[in-house]
Amino acid sequence: MTETPRTPPAPASGRDVVLALVADVASVLLFAAVGLASHNEGVVTPWGVGQVALPFLVALALGWAFTLAWRAPLAAIRTGVPVWLVTVLGGMLGRFLLGQGTAVPFVIVATITLLVLLVGWRLISGFVRGRRRPSTSATA
Repeated sequence: MTETPRTPPAPASGRDVVLALVADVASVLLFAAVGLASHNEGVVTPWGVGQVALPFLVALALGWAFTLAWRAPLAAIRTGVPVWLVTVLGGMLGRFLLGQGTAVPFVIVATITLLVLLVGWRLISGFVRGRRRPSTSATA
């Protein structure tokens, strides 16, 4: 039995890479802003969001580098899950090193919220892209 050689996947377009990076950064900023608003009597400032988001944004950049995310930026499992894990773990380590809180409830909420945001948009994107593709099955 002869094995058919695999064709490597097409490289991601520059547009997909930029959109994925913007979506990931926006997800982390949204997480920080909503969390800040819920614990700061609704007062949200760019400085406050930046302080909360900084360790997670640094970890997000490390996650992108570690996973080579630009190769498959829209892939939920191959890219989204590892980027999420690095973002959460690195963000918590960064918060600890900066003397910010890492209480267990915060860790749980951050882990779930960032999972929904960083992996969720990729799942939705994949579903939408799959629905837009024309069917390749012939009707007889």
